[in-house]
Amino acid sequence: MPSTEQNYQAVQQRLQQACRNHQRDPTSVRLLAVSKTKPAAQVEAVYRLGQRAFGENYVQDGLEKITALAHLSDIEWHFIGPLQSNKSRLVAGHFHWVETVDRDKIARRLSEQRPDTMPDLNILVQVNISREAQKAGVLPEQALDFARTVAALPRLQLRGLMCIAEAEADQAVLAAQFAQMRTLFEQLQQEFPLVDTLSMGMSADLELAIACGSTEIRIGTDIFGARDYPDAPH
Repeated sequence: MPSTEQNYQAVQQRLQQACRNHQRDPTSVRLLAVSKTKPAAQVEAVYRLGQRAFGENYVQDGLEKITALAHLSDIEWHFIGPLQSNKSRLVAGHFHWVETVDRDKIARRLSEQRPDTMPDLNILVQVNISREAQKAGVLPEQALDFARTVAALPRLQLRGLMCIAEAEADQAVLAAQFAQMRTLFEQLQQEFPLVDTLSMGMSADLELAIACGSTEIRIGTDIFGARDYPDAPH
């Protein structure tokens, strides 16, 4: 079995090769290590390899790790799961980024509940680019208007867009969806100079996402291994 270190280095090499293949500066694409359900010790081991940004899907699981790893002052926590209203205060008070904002109510609660003593909370608007009924996210035609709503709220900093690719789509369909995401992202950048993040692509579609302009790739299992348990606490 490859070690976590071997897995991490392999992912980094793959990411860097994809950037070279598509004439992208490797420093222009951030790796988000999706650490959901993994223990704090394993997260710290990846941190020691140079990784700084970690993604958590479950509020309670994430908070336990944030507390356990509070001594790592430059670690960056991204909430990347569905966010219920009754958990918004916990996320607003502990995470640096929320990547799955797609409802006005959640955006407003995060704004109201972000402590004044903390920097503005970085926000990505989740876009349902594949228009799948079971998937979260605003529809593409709603994305810019909703992003403007987020940008106007205090204690939030709009940073860009995020999508989850269609699982069974072929390369041509995925490429078209990623291209539409990039168009929306570039339109948003014209209005908001601080917008700099287009989060799309995971292990299965890393290369295509980078070719289409992604600035953040989300990788979990290929770094940390399979989930430790099926039902993590929310």
